Amino acid sequence: MASPASSATDQDSSPSRPSAPEPIDVPSPRVHLLHHHHHHLIDRRDTPRGRGWEPEGSPRQRTGAMDGTAKPEVKLVAGDAGYVLEDVPHVSDYLPDLPTYPNPLQDNPAYSVVKQYFVNPDDTVCQKVVVHKDGPRGNHFRRAGPRQRVYFESDEVHACIVTCGGLCPGLNTVIREIVCGLSDMYGVTKILGIQGGYRGFYACNTIDLTPKSVNDIHKRGGTILGTSRGGHDTMKIVDCIQDRGINQVYVIGGDGTQRGSGVIFEEVRRRGLKVAVAGIPKTIDNDIPVIDKSFGFDTAVEEAQRAINAAHVEAESAENGIGVVKLMGRYSGFIAHYATLASRDVDCCLIPESPFYLEGEGGLFRYMEKRLKENGHMVIVVAEGAGQKLIAETMQSMGKDASGNAMLLDVGLWLSQKIKEHFKISKTTINLKYIDPTYMIRAIPSNASDNVYCTLLAHSVVHGAMAGYTGFTVGQVNGRHCYIPFYRITEKQNKVSVADRMWARLLSSTNQPSFLSKKDVDDAKMEEERTAKLLDGPPSQPQS
Repeated sequence: MASPASSATDQDSSPSRPSAPEPIDVPSPRVHLLHHHHHHLIDRRDTPRGRGWEPEGSPRQRTGAMDGTAKPEVKLVAGDAGYVLEDVPHVSDYLPDLPTYPNPLQDNPAYSVVKQYFVNPDDTVCQKVVVHKDGPRGNHFRRAGPRQRVYFESDEVHACIVTCGGLCPGLNTVIREIVCGLSDMYGVTKILGIQGGYRGFYACNTIDLTPKSVNDIHKRGGTILGTSRGGHDTMKIVDCIQDRGINQVYVIGGDGTQRGSGVIFEEVRRRGLKVAVAGIPKTIDNDIPVIDKSFGFDTAVEEAQRAINAAHVEAESAENGIGVVKLMGRYSGFIAHYATLASRDVDCCLIPESPFYLEGEGGLFRYMEKRLKENGHMVIVVAEGAGQKLIAETMQSMGKDASGNAMLLDVGLWLSQKIKEHFKISKTTINLKYIDPTYMIRAIPSNASDNVYCTLLAHSVVHGAMAGYTGFTVGQVNGRHCYIPFYRITEKQNKVSVADRMWARLLSSTNQPSFLSKKDVDDAKMEEERTAKLLDGPPSQPQS
């Protein structure tokens, strides 16, 4: 077998791609890893199905899998100094005699300039990058990238792509780059687009995707495949995958969608199908854990600044002008947080993670009176999930949507009305303008930064599926792309920490009250410490 370096560079002597490479049986990546480090690694992949480790209080422990099936199997490889590789499943785990083939990239002239294009099978990415001198090395994930051997021949690949949940900048870019990556890098010609979310599998709503048909879609917002919430029927979906001969499934969606992907993978494995199920996490709120950030987030923050700027212009142009901007953030206030830090025109930022109150000393109204007296105007940014408990004291909940998300009351309208009532009682004239750019933000095309990020995510997920990995999602961790088990990104939601320096920077820039009691701060610090302990060493014992 040629080395990765020679495979990528010796193109002049063999410009044509082999028409039909001979199948070669090689050990699975897991076996290679164990043999390579047999002196200190312990293979714990055979954790009984449904009894694998999951962090305490995770959604799966509370509610189980999407359709009530057992918990997912967890593959762990433990090493010295607390090293733990949280590996992802591989088709060879349940189909051990599969042949492998040379990666077509070694004959692709576009990549002949790369010195070492193929990823070393032992490469991993550390989840926690900052460690103490004598501390454990922490949890690792398998590094993403092309492998020297693949488990699918180009001609046999029949891939499909589906988008689920709400809109987000960059969806079309991810679709485009999966299609182009499969075609340009691996010579795949059969790629199907599933229309309308999970329902499209069994509603037979599909379109053929080619590099030509997706050439310009990254310039448009939304998704050319359409999307929907709910509609997940595991048996119908897997029946469709099996009947159509699909062997690579690419699912783009949020935590609920990725949880559904995990259930699809479990059923695929139960049936013994050679099908790679891979996810690309999507959420405009940036509330998916483990990964550095979700695609579309930079675009959302950039567009949110336009709304903040408009509110600031309106506010400073009128006597006692107040601009209220409601931004997306159902449970996590990252968009509001970062847009506030970026704009520097905001006087108060309200997010779900930091409860606030209106009346009394240290309340919002006292602060507003002070700012209006000093500056003559002010801008308030509020995330859609902020203040829901406060609103619920006088109004009833609106139930849940098809994805199981709570239907939140409009905090922007409620807050605007409360502000008007307060200043009317104090007989102070104000000019309040309320701006809600929610659907403008999520429907725009992604910016340059997100386009590049989407491209890397799409190529990484294609490399993983071609290499036979399955039951995984792709994400950037500490600046490196890696393959993450589904359960790790659905176990909890990423939230703004009100006990770290980034939130302190926001409070410093706005001069707003923190609205937090000492108990709130202590609780936040305890949660930070608990999370840090989870990242420091091996997972806790498997729970029944």
